[in-house]
Amino acid sequence: MAIKQKDGSYAVVLDVAITTPQELKKIAEVLERHGAKLVKFSESQRMVVVGVDPEKLDELCKEMGVGLAPAVGSVVRSVKFCPGNALCTFGLQDTISIAEKLKKFEGLKLPSKMKIAVSGCPNSCTEPAVRDIGLMGTRDGFTVFVGGSAGRKPRIGWKLAEKIKPDEAVELVERIIEFYKSNAKKGQRLGDFIESIGFEEFKNGVLS
Repeated sequence: MAIKQKDGSYAVVLDVAITTPQELKKIAEVLERHGAKLVKFSESQRMVVVGVDPEKLDELCKEMGVGLAPAVGSVVRSVKFCPGNALCTFGLQDTISIAEKLKKFEGLKLPSKMKIAVSGCPNSCTEPAVRDIGLMGTRDGFTVFVGGSAGRKPRIGWKLAEKIKPDEAVELVERIIEFYKSNAKKGQRLGDFIESIGFEEFKNGVLS
């Protein structure tokens, strides 16, 4: 879970997407005590800490009261989400609760890495259309995108379903992951897998 940096130090990604001033103060005090060099918030809304001793990660996390977020490897990465209708005036859906439900997939081993994003409205601040799985909130529920990517091979995801209720969206994400896990080749991202078999076959495999 520790990522080696250019200067030889190590960085870790903490599972901190929402916190309070009190919790943040506690985390800062622990990091300062352990000699952390730098704290950066990543584009996936996680706290990246540079300059920690990888052999003391368990002790560090225990003192802070937070865990590590999956940031490397062929696994489901941390779920990215916006404030949704709980805090944002544009929010149409509750993104925080659905993101909490989707956290059960984080760290799951897959043929390749997988990124999931949830937005509370079509403004799509979390960019769900360019994630492996993206949920975009609308007045009627969620629109679900699959196979998107914002990396070296940019791709807008395919629209898999619309007007999906929150609980149904979690179930649909699980079906997507299971179908992908069972059928994709090692190292094949979801979008590449969909291209290889055709979107209609993928859609039938997931929705039937």
